[in-house]
Amino acid sequence: MQISHYLHRLRVCARHQIALTVKTLHAQIIKLGLHQYGPLPNTLIDAYGKCDLVQHAHHLLEEMPQRDHVSWASILTAYNQANLPQKTISIFSTMLALDKLQPDHFVFASLVKACGSLGATRLGKQVHACFVLSPFCDDDVVKSSLVDMYAKCGLPNNARAVFDSIKLKNSVSWTAMLSAYARSGRKKDAMEIFEQAPVRNLFLWTALVSGLVQSRNEIDAFYSFIEMRREGVDIVDPLVLSSIVGACANFAVLELGKQIHGLVIALGYESCLFISNAIVDMYAKCSDIIAAKDIFGRMRRKDVVSWTSIIVGTAQHGQAEETLALYDEMVSAGVKPNEVTFVGLIYACSHVGLVGKGRKLFKSMIEDYGITPSLQHYTCLLDLLSRSGHLDEAENLIKAMPFEPDEPTWAALLSACKHHRNTEMGTRVANHLLSLKPEDPSSYILLSNVYASAAMWQHVSKVRKLMSVMEVKKEPGYSYIEFGKGSHIFYAGETSHPLKDEIFELLTELDAEMKRRGYVPDTSSVVHDMEQKEKERQLFWHSERLAVAYGLLKSVPGTVLRVVKNLRVCGDCHIVMKMISSITKREIVVRDATRYHHFKDGKCSCNDFW
Repeated sequence: MQISHYLHRLRVCARHQIALTVKTLHAQIIKLGLHQYGPLPNTLIDAYGKCDLVQHAHHLLEEMPQRDHVSWASILTAYNQANLPQKTISIFSTMLALDKLQPDHFVFASLVKACGSLGATRLGKQVHACFVLSPFCDDDVVKSSLVDMYAKCGLPNNARAVFDSIKLKNSVSWTAMLSAYARSGRKKDAMEIFEQAPVRNLFLWTALVSGLVQSRNEIDAFYSFIEMRREGVDIVDPLVLSSIVGACANFAVLELGKQIHGLVIALGYESCLFISNAIVDMYAKCSDIIAAKDIFGRMRRKDVVSWTSIIVGTAQHGQAEETLALYDEMVSAGVKPNEVTFVGLIYACSHVGLVGKGRKLFKSMIEDYGITPSLQHYTCLLDLLSRSGHLDEAENLIKAMPFEPDEPTWAALLSACKHHRNTEMGTRVANHLLSLKPEDPSSYILLSNVYASAAMWQHVSKVRKLMSVMEVKKEPGYSYIEFGKGSHIFYAGETSHPLKDEIFELLTELDAEMKRRGYVPDTSSVVHDMEQKEKERQLFWHSERLAVAYGLLKSVPGTVLRVVKNLRVCGDCHIVMKMISSITKREIVVRDATRYHHFKDGKCSCNDFW
């Protein structure tokens, strides 16, 4: 009677994650001398694991004189739930070595899940092979886990082979297969699975939406989410909301993001930590950093993702002092920063020339937090050094870092050489960058300008010829601006818009006023061989100017104009945006391919270095 009583209470505590009661019950069981009796030890391991007390569970496992498959399956599950898949894999070898136990279907399922979490394709295939050769090879639960693993490893064909072998397919297997196709960008296959699935529950819809978002098919994700809402699917799990908020962030659609935020509040999920984190990130990426800070400030619980989201957000928007102040608050709150946090911090330092602080943070990341710097960390430090004129140190950093520097890394140093007029180093770096056969058109424009400043006309001619070839490959420039429920897209050189005459008239007026204030068009980014006037005409019709002009015509005076551009803003448009912000007394925020530009009162948050 006593044993069944404790078993029941432990299972209830595990289900509701009541950790303190589990510890109390464990103490009572020890006092009664029942701690090694029957199923109690395994039930205790399971309860500790589900209450996120994985160390207690492991300690209990080690104390057990005899462990069985249930013991090991419980501890493996505990480590998976604690998001420690590497520990799940490592402890499995202990099971084989100490207890000489071969995995059963529960253990196989745990191992497969760990491999999926790690994206460990090779190890996952080895586990799959062992499963096929085991007595449990027909277990459909393990097969569903394998489908999910191959989905996470980006191998939809392997996932499909396993899926087709499942005799009794349940909602888990259908969802996993749909996810495999959607994540890989195979929309047609994903929709076929979706149509064939016997039940369209929330989890199937979530797999579709999140998979489309991950494969950067945001528009399809939006339409799928809207269809899900029309079908009246009850959102009992908020994961799909997190995915669609992420889509709003990727696509920088602020108004839709606000509507989804309203839905989150209406459904009562605003206090959900990972949803709040996603909303902070969304507002920052949609150029509304004030709203991002407001949401962050009202969060009752904050984890490392919360702090990192707002730190990276403020850094990207050029608010360096606030970024560093937030980091101090984060450390004071006892939250340990991660590798992404330091990317934001060093990036922030580069905007205001805090070289000493940036070096100190880079060193702290390694020595205090044991984080191995990635190429992105080195690139941010390089940007900081080169922006601040420490060009020799920046070049030495490139040579010393344990990564092969890529095109953006060399381009960042070259841009700094041009900015600081270091012709000798600029020529050397330009020659190296040119030897890499860069793919980004902006790299060629930079190369051309550096060679021209050094009067190396043969090199200029060579780069110009390469640029002509690149023009065939170059993605068409476009910008869009949101108004109400829709976005208005403008392509460079577009003259078919219904308001083209009004836009042309406004831009002409602004151009005249800018020239009165000393504006001279910078045509260095125009790669075609044409007359100066024609080059200026090309700049006049750049997409971000059309979007801003439309915004000035249609928006309420005093409101912020938010524009998203798919390419890097050219030097001339950057000058123009600063001047328009001064002339019209309007704040203009442009999110381009590299960063956020806040134009206000004739200045930009990037300090004219981007």
